[in-house]
Amino acid sequence: MSNEPKFQVFLSFKGKDTGNTFADHLYEALLGAGFATLRGGDENEGGEEIKLELQKGIKEPGVTVRIFSNDYVSSSLCLDELVIILDCKRIAKRAVLPIFYHVDPSDVRKQKGKIGEAFDRHESGNEWKTRVRKWREALKEVADLGGMVLQNQADGPLK
Repeated sequence: MSNEPKFQVFLSFKGKDTGNTFADHLYEALLGAGFATLRGGDENEGGEEIKLELQKGIKEPGVTVRIFSNDYVSSSLCLDELVIILDCKRIAKRAVLPIFYHVDPSDVRKQKGKIGEAFDRHESGNEWKTRVRKWREALKEVADLGGMVLQNQADGPLK
């Protein structure tokens, strides 16, 4: 049995916002370039828990590409993934590349606009206070990493 990682890239995104456009094109481009890529995000949602295969994929050595969109904060699964991704960055030195897709990185950092509204909905339940605090900290951390900003880009295959 080999110790080689099964995946080189973990691609994480909110399917409803990016699934049939940019994320699909990026996924196909990564595969076409020879990168074993695991897709994450709410399209793999099987309840409120991250599936075991995704947890393993997140923790494998390699690169995580996290696509942030206006609505992704509404998914508790995407936010839980982000917390794990950043833990792996700190502990295992896993590389993280944020892509801000039709969302301003300062809105992610400051949690305002649609992102702030989604957090208001999450915080309405007392049982989520600790979880929401971790999500907020993770968003600030990832926004400070920099990354790619894609605003008003035409969707199409990546070359």
